[in-house]
Amino acid sequence: MTASTIGTPPLLRASLHHEGRSFAPWIVLPTALAVSSVIAYPLLFPDAAERAAFATTIGSNPALGLIFGPAYDLATVDGFVAWRSLALGGFIAALGAILIVVKAARGQEDSGQAELLAAGVLGRAARLSTALIMAGVCSIAIGILAGLATSLCGGAWGSSFLLGAGFTVTGWMFGAIAAVSAQVGSDARAATTIAVSLLGVLFVLRGFLFSVDAPTWTTWVNPLGWIQETRPATGDHWWPLLIGVAFAVVVGAAAFALQRARDFGQGLIPARPGPARGRIGSPLALAIRLNRAPIVAWTVAFVGLGVIFGYFTRSVRGLLTANPAMAQIFASGAASPADLVSAFVTTILGLVGIIASVAGVQIVNRIRTEELDDRAEAVLATGVSRPRYFGAVTGVALVVPAALVTVAGLVVGVFAATADLGLGFGDVFLQSIATIPAVWAVVGIAVAVIGARPRVRPAIWLGVLASFVLTILGPSFKLPDWALGFSPFHHVPDVSAAQPDWWGLVWVGVVVVLLVALGFAGFRRRDIP
Repeated sequence: MTASTIGTPPLLRASLHHEGRSFAPWIVLPTALAVSSVIAYPLLFPDAAERAAFATTIGSNPALGLIFGPAYDLATVDGFVAWRSLALGGFIAALGAILIVVKAARGQEDSGQAELLAAGVLGRAARLSTALIMAGVCSIAIGILAGLATSLCGGAWGSSFLLGAGFTVTGWMFGAIAAVSAQVGSDARAATTIAVSLLGVLFVLRGFLFSVDAPTWTTWVNPLGWIQETRPATGDHWWPLLIGVAFAVVVGAAAFALQRARDFGQGLIPARPGPARGRIGSPLALAIRLNRAPIVAWTVAFVGLGVIFGYFTRSVRGLLTANPAMAQIFASGAASPADLVSAFVTTILGLVGIIASVAGVQIVNRIRTEELDDRAEAVLATGVSRPRYFGAVTGVALVVPAALVTVAGLVVGVFAATADLGLGFGDVFLQSIATIPAVWAVVGIAVAVIGARPRVRPAIWLGVLASFVLTILGPSFKLPDWALGFSPFHHVPDVSAAQPDWWGLVWVGVVVVLLVALGFAGFRRRDIP
């Protein structure tokens, strides 16, 4: 043990004791994804005919390839588990590792806990070492539990543990990336934004490049592509994991080198100082100022998403026509390419809406952050009323995701209008507008939780999680309509249909009003910390 890592063992024990319970969701979610897949597949698709029909359905919806990646084999349980779990479970493991590392490496500096720790016998690199070890332990737990549980529930031992190892190595890689972003960002929030943004970009590019049948070499420039190339159940390649481990070691070493180059409590990219005299004169201006940087970042991201999805939309008709199974369906007249393209655009914009709702939930979450940092009380001590303060942030939280969906819809619409898809710019744009009430419903859950019951703060993400699971994963599990209906995106009609059903959106709007009203009522009555 070097002088810079002195104190790591006791700090690690204390950190695991206090933070170990927070690992549970990151361990349970990928495991549940794999286990549910291996259990449900034989029940949902008991014979070869149904499995062939399911494979055709997947082939008719290229949007699923953007999320889950290549479906090498949907005729077997292990092939289905690998398709449904590898990319998405790895994303969850990576996200958990990022949050663990940033909280332990930079969150303590922002809160002042790091100064107390530094007052004892603690080396400069001890906290970063602890953060990386904690993320590594969590990732190992994900891999072992997911592999073991999947095997015990019916999966093949080799492919199941390769799947779990993919989760583990993905967590290690992005834990190392988070360690670097913790040195670069001006605070923990900036560091998290950098790492999560990179994860999101790599995840979308992985799915996009696969879906458009890009050259093979593009797989090897993306760390997530290395994990995809392990191919559990259809190749069982362990060696790509070695590349991921080497990547994690190199990037982790870079994080330690960067830590020596920065000042305590500061990032390599310093925060800009504010003006000498404040110019904010209203709660709305304050809400916009507090969220200005994330709003700009999200806007740029959604322009990029619009370009990627728009380019993919132009190619989707050719991809469907090139699918032999779909060619037979078109020949029989059971469906037309225009119908499937329309369904594809609806799915894509639904996914865009789910992602946009994350931005809205983050803005609502800022209300609670300002309270816990004792800044909201100073604002409310002036002539600003509680409804006015809460309403300003809620308004921004509703307008921003609506604008993001609109921006993406505009870009996708431009691409669709320049291709022979049977859809015009107006159809795509109107479809994006129809998605907005569903986005507001997800944000409304966060408004109700923060306004009425902030002690259950993690529940603000319930709407995002439920919408994604029901909208993206639900159809592959053949969930009934009443179950899928709990997702507000299930009620978004296909506006290009002959007679779109708008009543679902009316009821979604009623739910939004009730949730927002509940949040306002709770915020007016509850205590402010």
